[in-house]
Amino acid sequence: MLNFEYYNPVNLVFGRGQIAKISKLIPEGAKVLMAYGGGSIFKNGIYEQVSTALEGHEVTEFKGIEPNPRYETLMKAVEIVREKNIDFILAVGGGSVIDGVKFISAAVKFEGDTKEILHKRLRIEENTVPFGTVLTLPATGSEMNSGSVVTIEETQEKLPFGGPALFPQFSICDPTVVASLPTRQVQNGVIDAFTHVMEQYLTYPHDAILQDRIAEGILQTLVEIGPKVAKDPSNYEMAANLMWSCTMALNGLIQKGVPTDWATHMIGHELTALYEIDHARTLAIVGPNLYRVMFDSKKDKLAQYGQRVWNINADTIEQGALEAIEKTVQFFHTMGMDTKLSNYTPEYEKTADFIVKRFEERGWKALGEKQNITPEKVRDIVELSY
Repeated sequence: MLNFEYYNPVNLVFGRGQIAKISKLIPEGAKVLMAYGGGSIFKNGIYEQVSTALEGHEVTEFKGIEPNPRYETLMKAVEIVREKNIDFILAVGGGSVIDGVKFISAAVKFEGDTKEILHKRLRIEENTVPFGTVLTLPATGSEMNSGSVVTIEETQEKLPFGGPALFPQFSICDPTVVASLPTRQVQNGVIDAFTHVMEQYLTYPHDAILQDRIAEGILQTLVEIGPKVAKDPSNYEMAANLMWSCTMALNGLIQKGVPTDWATHMIGHELTALYEIDHARTLAIVGPNLYRVMFDSKKDKLAQYGQRVWNINADTIEQGALEAIEKTVQFFHTMGMDTKLSNYTPEYEKTADFIVKRFEERGWKALGEKQNITPEKVRDIVELSY
Protein backbone atom coordinates (compact mmCIF):
# COMPACT_ATOMS: atom_id res chain seq x y z
CA MET A 1 0.00 0.00 0.00
CA LEU A 2 1.29 3.45 -0.90
CA ASN A 3 1.88 6.06 1.81
CA PHE A 4 -1.01 8.47 2.22
CA GLU A 5 -2.65 11.17 4.30
CA TYR A 6 -6.44 11.32 4.52
CA TYR A 7 -8.07 14.58 5.52
CA ASN A 8 -11.76 15.27 5.06
CA PRO A 9 -13.38 17.88 7.33
CA VAL A 10 -16.80 17.98 5.65
CA ASN A 11 -19.78 17.74 7.98
CA LEU A 12 -22.07 15.57 5.86
CA VAL A 13 -25.71 15.88 6.93
CA PHE A 14 -27.70 13.10 5.25
CA GLY A 15 -31.39 12.23 5.05
CA ARG A 16 -34.92 13.56 4.91
CA GLY A 17 -35.70 17.03 6.21
CA GLN A 18 -32.11 18.03 6.86
CA ILE A 19 -32.19 21.32 4.93
CA ALA A 20 -33.72 23.01 7.98
CA LYS A 21 -30.37 22.54 9.78
CA ILE A 22 -28.79 25.24 7.59
CA SER A 23 -29.86 27.78 10.21
CA LYS A 24 -27.52 26.16 12.73
CA LEU A 25 -24.69 25.39 10.31
CA ILE A 26 -24.06 28.87 8.91
CA PRO A 27 -22.46 31.29 11.40
CA GLU A 28 -24.88 33.70 13.02
CA GLY A 29 -24.80 37.11 11.36
CA ALA A 30 -23.02 35.90 8.22
CA LYS A 31 -23.78 37.70 4.97
CA VAL A 32 -24.64 34.89 2.56
CA LEU A 33 -24.39 34.49 -1.19
CA MET A 34 -26.88 31.81 -2.25
CA ALA A 35 -25.67 30.43 -5.59
CA TYR A 36 -27.70 28.14 -7.80
CA GLY A 37 -28.22 27.12 -11.41
CA GLY A 38 -31.10 27.36 -13.83
CA GLY A 39 -33.99 27.46 -11.42
CA SER A 40 -35.05 23.84 -10.90
CA ILE A 41 -34.89 24.50 -7.16
CA PHE A 42 -38.04 26.61 -7.55
CA LYS A 43 -39.95 23.63 -8.95
CA ASN A 44 -38.97 20.98 -6.41
CA GLY A 45 -39.43 23.00 -3.22
CA ILE A 46 -35.74 23.29 -2.39
CA TYR A 47 -35.65 27.07 -2.80
CA GLU A 48 -38.46 27.56 -0.30
CA GLN A 49 -36.84 25.23 2.24
CA VAL A 50 -33.43 26.93 1.92
CA SER A 51 -34.93 30.43 2.08
CA THR A 52 -36.82 29.56 5.24
CA ALA A 53 -33.66 28.18 6.82
CA LEU A 54 -31.76 31.36 5.90
CA GLU A 55 -34.20 33.71 7.64
CA GLY A 56 -32.24 36.12 9.82
CA HIS A 57 -29.31 36.28 7.41
CA GLU A 58 -28.64 38.98 4.85
CA VAL A 59 -28.88 36.96 1.63
CA THR A 60 -27.82 37.84 -1.92
CA GLU A 61 -28.86 35.43 -4.65
CA PHE A 62 -26.74 34.54 -7.66
CA LYS A 63 -28.58 32.60 -10.34
CA GLY A 64 -27.33 31.01 -13.56
CA ILE A 65 -24.32 28.80 -12.84
CA GLU A 66 -24.27 26.53 -15.87
CA PRO A 67 -23.72 22.80 -16.24
CA ASN A 68 -19.94 22.74 -16.65
CA PRO A 69 -19.67 26.11 -14.88
CA ARG A 70 -18.19 28.96 -16.90
CA TYR A 71 -15.30 31.03 -15.63
CA GLU A 72 -16.93 34.10 -17.15
CA THR A 73 -20.14 33.57 -15.18
CA LEU A 74 -18.35 32.77 -11.94
CA MET A 75 -16.31 35.95 -12.09
CA LYS A 76 -19.56 37.94 -11.96
CA ALA A 77 -20.29 36.23 -8.65
CA VAL A 78 -16.75 36.94 -7.45
CA GLU A 79 -17.34 40.66 -8.00
CA ILE A 80 -20.60 40.53 -6.04
CA VAL A 81 -18.89 38.82 -3.10
CA ARG A 82 -16.14 41.43 -3.11
CA GLU A 83 -18.49 44.41 -3.43
CA LYS A 84 -20.91 43.29 -0.71
CA ASN A 85 -18.29 41.88 1.65
CA ILE A 86 -20.09 38.56 1.71
CA ASP A 87 -18.52 36.15 4.17
CA PHE A 88 -20.30 32.84 3.46
CA ILE A 89 -21.41 31.14 0.23
CA LEU A 90 -24.14 28.51 0.00
CA ALA A 91 -24.15 26.33 -3.11
CA VAL A 92 -27.62 24.95 -3.83
CA GLY A 93 -27.37 22.54 -6.73
CA GLY A 94 -25.47 19.65 -8.24
CA GLY A 95 -21.79 19.20 -8.91
CA SER A 96 -21.55 22.09 -11.36
CA VAL A 97 -22.94 24.61 -8.89
CA ILE A 98 -20.72 23.26 -6.12
CA ASP A 99 -17.65 23.29 -8.39
CA GLY A 100 -18.50 26.83 -9.38
CA VAL A 101 -18.76 27.93 -5.76
CA LYS A 102 -15.36 26.38 -5.04
CA PHE A 103 -13.89 28.58 -7.74
CA ILE A 104 -15.71 31.65 -6.39
CA SER A 105 -14.40 30.84 -2.92
CA ALA A 106 -10.84 30.61 -4.21
CA ALA A 107 -10.98 33.60 -6.55
CA VAL A 108 -12.41 36.29 -4.25
CA LYS A 109 -9.15 36.86 -2.35
CA PHE A 110 -6.78 35.69 -5.09
CA GLU A 111 -4.18 38.27 -6.08
CA GLY A 112 -3.42 38.30 -9.78
CA ASP A 113 -5.06 36.77 -12.83
CA THR A 114 -7.72 34.37 -11.58
CA LYS A 115 -7.37 32.28 -14.74
CA GLU A 116 -4.05 31.11 -13.32
CA ILE A 117 -6.00 29.08 -10.78
CA LEU A 118 -7.11 26.93 -13.71
CA HIS A 119 -4.22 27.16 -16.15
CA LYS A 120 -1.63 26.40 -13.47
CA ARG A 121 -3.87 23.99 -11.53
CA LEU A 122 -2.98 25.86 -8.36
CA ARG A 123 -3.30 24.08 -5.03
CA ILE A 124 -5.56 26.30 -2.93
CA GLU A 125 -4.45 26.15 0.70
CA GLU A 126 -5.70 29.43 2.22
CA ASN A 127 -7.49 32.76 1.69
CA THR A 128 -10.86 31.37 0.68
CA VAL A 129 -14.44 32.34 1.52
CA PRO A 130 -16.09 29.58 3.58
CA PHE A 131 -18.99 27.77 1.95
CA GLY A 132 -21.49 24.97 2.39
CA THR A 133 -23.68 23.00 0.01
CA VAL A 134 -27.19 21.72 -0.42
CA LEU A 135 -26.93 18.86 -2.90
CA THR A 136 -29.75 18.62 -5.44
CA LEU A 137 -28.24 16.13 -7.90
CA PRO A 138 -26.14 13.13 -6.84
CA ALA A 139 -23.29 12.50 -9.28
CA THR A 140 -19.93 14.18 -8.86
CA GLY A 141 -19.10 13.77 -5.17
CA SER A 142 -18.10 17.45 -5.09
CA GLU A 143 -20.13 17.84 -1.90
CA MET A 144 -17.46 15.92 0.05
CA ASN A 145 -14.17 16.67 -1.68
CA SER A 146 -11.91 19.62 -2.43
CA GLY A 147 -11.75 19.32 -6.22
CA SER A 148 -13.44 21.35 -8.93
CA VAL A 149 -13.60 21.62 -12.72
CA VAL A 150 -14.35 24.90 -14.49
CA THR A 151 -14.77 25.75 -18.17
CA ILE A 152 -13.24 28.84 -19.79
CA GLU A 153 -15.75 29.52 -22.53
CA GLU A 154 -13.51 31.91 -24.45
CA THR A 155 -10.88 29.24 -25.14
CA GLN A 156 -13.07 26.11 -24.89
CA GLU A 157 -11.01 24.69 -22.02
CA LYS A 158 -12.35 22.59 -19.16
CA LEU A 159 -9.75 22.50 -16.40
CA PRO A 160 -9.50 20.98 -12.91
CA PHE A 161 -8.06 22.48 -9.72
CA GLY A 162 -8.46 22.06 -5.97
CA GLY A 163 -6.78 22.11 -2.59
CA PRO A 164 -7.40 21.56 1.12
CA ALA A 165 -9.00 24.99 1.56
CA LEU A 166 -11.82 24.01 -0.80
CA PHE A 167 -13.67 21.45 1.28
CA PRO A 168 -17.24 22.52 2.05
CA GLN A 169 -17.80 23.26 5.72
CA PHE A 170 -20.97 21.21 5.50
CA SER A 171 -23.04 19.43 2.88
CA ILE A 172 -26.72 18.63 3.22
CA CYS A 173 -27.76 15.56 1.24
CA ASP A 174 -31.49 14.89 1.20
CA PRO A 175 -32.30 11.96 -1.13
CA THR A 176 -35.88 13.15 -1.64
CA VAL A 177 -34.54 15.66 -4.22
CA VAL A 178 -33.88 12.75 -6.60
CA ALA A 179 -37.63 12.26 -7.14
CA SER A 180 -37.86 15.47 -9.17
CA LEU A 181 -34.85 14.82 -11.43
CA PRO A 182 -35.22 14.08 -15.15
CA THR A 183 -34.26 10.54 -16.14
CA ARG A 184 -31.24 11.82 -18.09
CA GLN A 185 -29.75 13.44 -14.98
CA VAL A 186 -30.26 10.30 -12.90
CA GLN A 187 -28.56 8.24 -15.61
CA ASN A 188 -25.69 10.71 -15.73
CA GLY A 189 -25.27 10.56 -11.98
CA VAL A 190 -24.97 6.77 -11.97
CA ILE A 191 -22.37 6.72 -14.74
CA ASP A 192 -20.42 9.65 -13.34
CA ALA A 193 -20.06 7.88 -9.99
CA PHE A 194 -19.30 4.55 -11.66
CA THR A 195 -16.46 6.06 -13.68
CA HIS A 196 -15.10 7.93 -10.68
CA VAL A 197 -14.64 4.58 -8.99
CA MET A 198 -13.09 3.04 -12.10
CA GLU A 199 -10.51 5.83 -12.34
CA GLN A 200 -9.30 4.97 -8.84
CA TYR A 201 -9.71 1.20 -9.09
CA LEU A 202 -9.05 0.00 -12.65
CA THR A 203 -5.26 0.32 -12.75
CA TYR A 204 -3.16 -2.71 -11.82
CA PRO A 205 -3.17 -5.22 -8.93
CA HIS A 206 -1.75 -3.97 -5.63
CA ASP A 207 -1.94 -4.86 -1.95
CA ALA A 208 -4.51 -2.28 -0.78
CA ILE A 209 -7.11 -5.00 -0.30
CA LEU A 210 -9.69 -2.94 1.60
CA GLN A 211 -9.70 -0.09 -0.94
CA ASP A 212 -10.39 -2.60 -3.72
CA ARG A 213 -13.25 -4.18 -1.79
CA ILE A 214 -14.84 -0.81 -1.01
CA ALA A 215 -14.52 0.23 -4.65
CA GLU A 216 -16.03 -3.03 -5.85
CA GLY A 217 -18.87 -2.60 -3.36
CA ILE A 218 -19.72 0.82 -4.77
CA LEU A 219 -19.61 -0.54 -8.33
CA GLN A 220 -21.85 -3.49 -7.42
CA THR A 221 -24.29 -1.14 -5.71
CA LEU A 222 -24.49 1.15 -8.74
CA VAL A 223 -25.03 -1.82 -11.06
CA GLU A 224 -27.85 -3.05 -8.81
CA ILE A 225 -29.65 0.22 -8.17
CA GLY A 226 -28.84 2.27 -11.28
CA PRO A 227 -31.63 1.01 -13.55
CA LYS A 228 -34.09 0.96 -10.63
CA VAL A 229 -33.57 4.56 -9.57
CA ALA A 230 -33.64 5.73 -13.19
CA LYS A 231 -37.00 3.99 -13.62
CA ASP A 232 -38.46 5.23 -10.33
CA PRO A 233 -36.51 8.15 -8.80
CA SER A 234 -39.23 8.59 -6.17
CA ASN A 235 -38.11 5.34 -4.49
CA TYR A 236 -36.41 6.77 -1.41
CA GLU A 237 -34.43 3.63 -0.64
CA MET A 238 -32.88 3.53 -4.11
CA ALA A 239 -32.35 7.31 -4.18
CA ALA A 240 -30.59 7.26 -0.82
CA ASN A 241 -28.25 4.49 -1.92
CA LEU A 242 -27.48 6.36 -5.13
CA MET A 243 -26.72 9.60 -3.31
CA TRP A 244 -24.42 7.90 -0.79
CA SER A 245 -22.69 5.87 -3.54
CA CYS A 246 -21.96 9.05 -5.51
CA THR A 247 -20.50 10.70 -2.42
CA MET A 248 -18.40 7.66 -1.48
CA ALA A 249 -17.12 7.35 -5.05
CA LEU A 250 -15.17 10.59 -4.78
CA ASN A 251 -14.71 11.65 -1.17
CA GLY A 252 -11.08 10.53 -1.27
CA LEU A 253 -11.40 7.31 0.70
CA ILE A 254 -10.94 4.72 -2.06
CA GLN A 255 -8.03 6.55 -3.71
CA LYS A 256 -5.79 6.53 -0.64
CA GLY A 257 -2.83 4.19 -0.83
CA VAL A 258 -3.53 3.12 -4.43
CA PRO A 259 -2.47 4.16 -7.95
CA THR A 260 -5.05 6.20 -9.88
CA ASP A 261 -5.62 6.93 -13.56
CA TRP A 262 -7.92 9.92 -14.43
CA ALA A 263 -7.02 9.93 -18.16
CA THR A 264 -10.64 9.12 -19.06
CA HIS A 265 -11.66 12.35 -17.34
CA MET A 266 -8.93 14.43 -18.96
CA ILE A 267 -10.02 13.30 -22.42
CA GLY A 268 -13.71 13.50 -21.57
CA HIS A 269 -13.36 17.11 -20.39
CA GLU A 270 -12.19 18.06 -23.87
CA LEU A 271 -15.28 16.48 -25.47
CA THR A 272 -17.50 18.52 -23.16
CA ALA A 273 -15.58 21.72 -23.86
CA LEU A 274 -15.75 21.13 -27.62
CA TYR A 275 -19.25 19.74 -28.10
CA GLU A 276 -21.21 20.45 -24.89
CA ILE A 277 -21.71 16.71 -24.31
CA ASP A 278 -22.85 15.85 -20.78
CA HIS A 279 -19.83 15.03 -18.63
CA ALA A 280 -21.00 11.52 -17.74
CA ARG A 281 -21.68 10.71 -21.38
CA THR A 282 -18.15 11.69 -22.38
CA LEU A 283 -16.90 9.21 -19.78
CA ALA A 284 -19.06 6.48 -21.29
CA ILE A 285 -17.61 7.30 -24.71
CA VAL A 286 -13.96 7.33 -23.63
CA GLY A 287 -13.68 4.83 -20.78
CA PRO A 288 -14.18 1.49 -22.57
CA ASN A 289 -11.91 2.54 -25.43
CA LEU A 290 -9.19 3.59 -23.03
CA TYR A 291 -9.40 0.11 -21.49
CA ARG A 292 -9.06 -1.41 -24.96
CA VAL A 293 -6.08 0.71 -26.01
CA MET A 294 -4.34 0.23 -22.65
CA PHE A 295 -5.36 -3.42 -22.44
CA ASP A 296 -1.90 -4.88 -21.81
CA SER A 297 -1.28 -2.76 -18.72
CA LYS A 298 -4.85 -3.00 -17.37
CA LYS A 299 -5.87 -6.57 -18.22
CA ASP A 300 -5.02 -8.03 -14.81
CA LYS A 301 -7.22 -5.52 -12.99
CA LEU A 302 -9.89 -5.77 -15.67
CA ALA A 303 -10.05 -9.51 -15.09
CA GLN A 304 -10.34 -8.98 -11.30
CA TYR A 305 -13.09 -6.43 -11.86
CA GLY A 306 -14.92 -8.77 -14.21
CA GLN A 307 -14.78 -11.65 -11.78
CA ARG A 308 -15.74 -9.70 -8.64
CA VAL A 309 -18.27 -7.20 -10.03
CA TRP A 310 -19.75 -9.11 -12.98
CA ASN A 311 -19.19 -12.72 -11.82
CA ILE A 312 -17.23 -13.57 -14.96
CA ASN A 313 -15.43 -16.91 -14.78
CA ALA A 314 -13.11 -16.99 -17.78
CA ASP A 315 -10.42 -19.49 -18.71
CA THR A 316 -7.76 -16.81 -19.16
CA ILE A 317 -7.00 -13.33 -17.85
CA GLU A 318 -7.30 -11.95 -21.37
CA GLN A 319 -10.72 -13.47 -21.93
CA GLY A 320 -11.98 -12.28 -18.55
CA ALA A 321 -10.68 -8.78 -19.21
CA LEU A 322 -12.33 -8.56 -22.62
CA GLU A 323 -15.64 -9.79 -21.24
CA ALA A 324 -15.40 -7.20 -18.45
CA ILE A 325 -15.09 -4.39 -20.99
CA GLU A 326 -18.14 -5.66 -22.86
CA LYS A 327 -20.15 -5.95 -19.63
CA THR A 328 -19.25 -2.35 -18.86
CA VAL A 329 -20.43 -1.15 -22.26
CA GLN A 330 -23.67 -3.11 -21.87
CA PHE A 331 -24.27 -1.47 -18.50
CA PHE A 332 -23.66 1.96 -19.99
CA HIS A 333 -26.22 1.19 -22.69
CA THR A 334 -28.68 -0.03 -20.05
CA MET A 335 -28.24 3.34 -18.36
CA GLY A 336 -29.11 5.20 -21.54
CA MET A 337 -25.59 6.09 -22.63
CA ASP A 338 -24.47 6.29 -26.24
CA THR A 339 -20.86 5.16 -26.36
CA LYS A 340 -19.72 6.62 -29.68
CA LEU A 341 -18.76 10.24 -30.28
CA SER A 342 -20.44 10.17 -33.70
CA ASN A 343 -23.77 9.73 -31.91
CA TYR A 344 -23.37 13.24 -30.48
CA THR A 345 -21.75 15.30 -33.23
CA PRO A 346 -21.17 15.04 -36.98
CA GLU A 347 -17.96 17.06 -36.55
CA TYR A 348 -15.94 14.34 -34.86
CA GLU A 349 -13.31 13.55 -37.52
CA LYS A 350 -10.62 16.00 -36.33
CA THR A 351 -11.31 15.60 -32.62
CA ALA A 352 -8.25 13.45 -31.96
CA ASP A 353 -5.95 15.98 -33.64
CA PHE A 354 -7.39 18.81 -31.57
CA ILE A 355 -7.15 16.99 -28.23
CA VAL A 356 -3.63 15.73 -28.85
CA LYS A 357 -2.50 19.24 -29.77
CA ARG A 358 -4.11 20.64 -26.61
CA PHE A 359 -2.43 18.04 -24.41
CA GLU A 360 0.96 18.64 -26.00
CA GLU A 361 0.62 22.41 -25.55
CA ARG A 362 -0.11 21.87 -21.85
CA GLY A 363 2.78 19.45 -21.46
CA TRP A 364 0.46 16.52 -20.75
CA LYS A 365 2.67 13.90 -22.36
CA ALA A 366 2.36 11.11 -19.81
CA LEU A 367 -1.05 10.30 -18.32
CA GLY A 368 -2.46 7.34 -16.41
CA GLU A 369 -1.40 5.31 -13.41
CA LYS A 370 1.83 4.25 -15.11
CA GLN A 371 2.35 7.52 -16.97
CA ASN A 372 2.24 5.45 -20.17
CA ILE A 373 -0.70 7.13 -21.89
CA THR A 374 1.24 9.17 -24.42
CA PRO A 375 -0.22 11.61 -26.97
CA GLU A 376 -0.13 8.75 -29.47
CA LYS A 377 -2.20 6.61 -27.12
CA VAL A 378 -4.61 9.50 -26.58
CA ARG A 379 -5.04 9.72 -30.34
CA ASP A 380 -5.77 5.99 -30.53
CA ILE A 381 -8.32 6.22 -27.72
CA VAL A 382 -10.18 9.16 -29.24
CA GLU A 383 -10.21 7.71 -32.74
CA LEU A 384 -11.50 4.40 -31.43
CA SER A 385 -14.29 6.41 -29.76
CA TYR A 386 -15.62 7.83 -33.04
